[in-house]
Amino acid sequence: MNKFGTIAAKYWPRFLCWRTGLSNVAVRMLCSLPNEQISEELAKLLELKAQLGTNDGKPQFVLKTPKGTRDYNPKQMAIREKVFSTIINCFKRHGAETIDTPVFELKETLTGKYGEDSKLIYDLKDQGGELLSLRYDLTVPFARYLAMNKITNIKRYHIAKVYRRDNPAMTRGRYREFYQCDFDIAGQYDPMIPDAECLKIVHEILSELQLGEFLIKVNDRRVLDGMFEVCGVPADKFRTICSAVDKMDKMPWEDVKNEMVSEKGLAPETADKIGEYVQLNGRSELIDKLVQDAKLSQNKVAMEGLNDMKQLFVYLTLFGVEEKVLFDLSLARGLDYYTGVIYEAVLAQSQAATQTQQSEHSEQVSVGSVAAGGRYDGLVGMFDPKGRKVPCVGVSIGIERIFSIMEQRLEASDQKIRTTETQVLVATAQKKLLEERMKLVAELWKSGIKAEITYKKNPKLLNQLQYCEETGIPLVAIIGEQELKDGVVKLRVVSTREEVDVARADLIEEIEKRTCQS
Repeated sequence: MNKFGTIAAKYWPRFLCWRTGLSNVAVRMLCSLPNEQISEELAKLLELKAQLGTNDGKPQFVLKTPKGTRDYNPKQMAIREKVFSTIINCFKRHGAETIDTPVFELKETLTGKYGEDSKLIYDLKDQGGELLSLRYDLTVPFARYLAMNKITNIKRYHIAKVYRRDNPAMTRGRYREFYQCDFDIAGQYDPMIPDAECLKIVHEILSELQLGEFLIKVNDRRVLDGMFEVCGVPADKFRTICSAVDKMDKMPWEDVKNEMVSEKGLAPETADKIGEYVQLNGRSELIDKLVQDAKLSQNKVAMEGLNDMKQLFVYLTLFGVEEKVLFDLSLARGLDYYTGVIYEAVLAQSQAATQTQQSEHSEQVSVGSVAAGGRYDGLVGMFDPKGRKVPCVGVSIGIERIFSIMEQRLEASDQKIRTTETQVLVATAQKKLLEERMKLVAELWKSGIKAEITYKKNPKLLNQLQYCEETGIPLVAIIGEQELKDGVVKLRVVSTREEVDVARADLIEEIEKRTCQS
């Protein structure tokens, strides 16, 4: 060890004691750990110390949001509201109405609906005889709502928060508390017509948000189940093998195969047969090829799925979105309640990388799917006392991942974001005109104009104009003794500094005309 290393070894524990306030014993324990563990263990000790309080008896706590959650500042909320508006407008354009359901449900309502993901459900402490859980998604509560209210057809959208005990990856838009934006069509209709409309909606939203190149992958649970059957997968392993296949977008086939064999107990030759299918993707030509497949063509369930998939692509062509849709046999969607067509929209990797690129010292965002959904014809029947089924198909837009992309893209572009919608600031260059400013702003509010005044009796005009430039307010309505005498208001355009006298009676119309143009 060189001289510097000897000095560091001697004084480093003392420095940690002084810097963290931890005991000498705790610090020496930390220093004995491998380097890669020290930061993690130090954070744990500091958090525990804060929870227990300081030596003088005054309690301390770490001021932060819970793991997997975040706050949103006004600029972030402005971006979010724009995205929400785009999505809601699309849902309404397709004739959807909206509902709401409780943020928590009876635990038994959610149990057994999510396969291996059921372990991610947040259970609540018993508060009075009912075992409750926070909702994991909006689909199961929707099915419960349909069964409870005996509704057999509805086209609805629902935007609300859901909760998952997941390992959060905040930089990839993955949280424990997050919004879902769901669109679903419930009812008995001819095959693939509602399904095609759901895919059309995904195409419209992603195109309008201008996120870059995207691809919508589709598959069918019946094709998967038929494929598993002809490959020799035991029926009781269908769902667990399906969950493994669903990881192919994150892992190479060899790793997925290893999981099937080592963890799921599947025979290696059976896994190899599955591999021949799940690495295929294409469009109508692949469907035709699989229909002629010697094994799949003999499986009734698989053929039902393939025939519906063929019809789906006919409708997608009519809707003008076929070129963005890919039939991908590796798409599995791990949720247990899917019964037919399933789909997932992903951004092209090059676009995701380009749009989320930051400075060389910051972490780059990469996102997975930005929309997903499918058909779940049996879910409502699970809640109905008589088992009556209501066929359903829907899609969920990945709002958090979309928001992560848009937020960082705007940061990289230095584009100014307005956090208010104020059209005009009522200002003055003279003193003792607060009452006149208040009268004028009240007139504007009454007429539906979004207006503000500064909260000072005698503000300086320069400060008022500077406030407009900083916040993006496009117009200033300036009044003074002469304007009051002449019955006019001096209207100033902030961006060009153009000023024009407008008759008080015409002010509302002039503001609306100018802000409409901008």
